[in-house]
Amino acid sequence: MLTVAPDIEVLARFGRALADPIRCRILLALRDAPTYPADLADALGVSRTRLSNHLACLRDCGLVVTTPDGRRTRYELADERLGHALDDLRTAVVAVETDRTCADAATEGCC
Repeated sequence: MLTVAPDIEVLARFGRALADPIRCRILLALRDAPTYPADLADALGVSRTRLSNHLACLRDCGLVVTTPDGRRTRYELADERLGHALDDLRTAVVAVETDRTCADAATEGCC
């Protein structure tokens, strides 16, 4: 059964998904069009096993859904508004000091 997550949970899941560059690339690819894992792995230049792990994470985060298509499974964004959110985030101005990282970078893996 699907449920709607509270606001904070939604943001935390979105943040988890965006914390990895490969998952970011997957989301941006799916923003353009639904696709199949084999095609996505080839387009991104990653192994199918590695891609599968990232797709599982994105499914667990609730950002992508699957649709059976014969013997294949097609992936797409769970909500078309996610594509707009990705565009907004991608074009946002982020001020970064090049000689600094987040205070928690070593322990939290950020920045």
